[in-house]
Amino acid sequence: MNLVLMGLPGAGKGTQAERIVEEYHIPHISTGDMFRAAIKGGTDLGLKAKSFMDKGELVPDEVTIGIVRERLGKNDCDNGFLLDGFPRTVAQAEALETILEELSKSIDYVINIEVDQDILMERLTGRRICKNCGATYHLIFNPPANEGVCDKCGGELYQREDDNEKTVANRLEVNVKQSKPLLDFYNQKGYLRNVDGQQDISLVFNDIKELLGGLGE
Repeated sequence: MNLVLMGLPGAGKGTQAERIVEEYHIPHISTGDMFRAAIKGGTDLGLKAKSFMDKGELVPDEVTIGIVRERLGKNDCDNGFLLDGFPRTVAQAEALETILEELSKSIDYVINIEVDQDILMERLTGRRICKNCGATYHLIFNPPANEGVCDKCGGELYQREDDNEKTVANRLEVNVKQSKPLLDFYNQKGYLRNVDGQQDISLVFNDIKELLGGLGE
């Protein structure tokens, strides 16, 4: 089965990706992993990607797409793959269609984990970290016994700057704008399947398994 996984920050993509990979024995392919492998392998495209990353610049589409082509052509993708973090734009999605056609493959589903933005704000702004020992808490999912105090060492808990409401709201807004054209593209292609990510983690995965049906058999 050939899958693309989508969802806004905080939707639970990472957790579901782990479960899909474990259940269906397909490689989890993220952009970061592909770049690291290509750089470690010393491929021409890997070295090109590194030259941009070392300067703190975005890797151009043609390099990213080339690395994706190399990765999807490897033997471990013969029985399928789970793409995560690629494509990010319609241009990349169109390039992926071409790559898969060349490899005699096609996407089965694009799974989009849907969560209301208010809930995502709660999830993403609720993290608190101990200034003393670095222990991590969440005001909703893993609160400390005493507000603002670390259970382990009694240290003061704080909120990281990139977890504050303003930063998170901006991050979500950017991601919504970026993902909408891509979701529309895949919806028109007939690949898109939305999954309710506001349920318990196990129920989300049950919905994904039901969706995938006999693809892994």
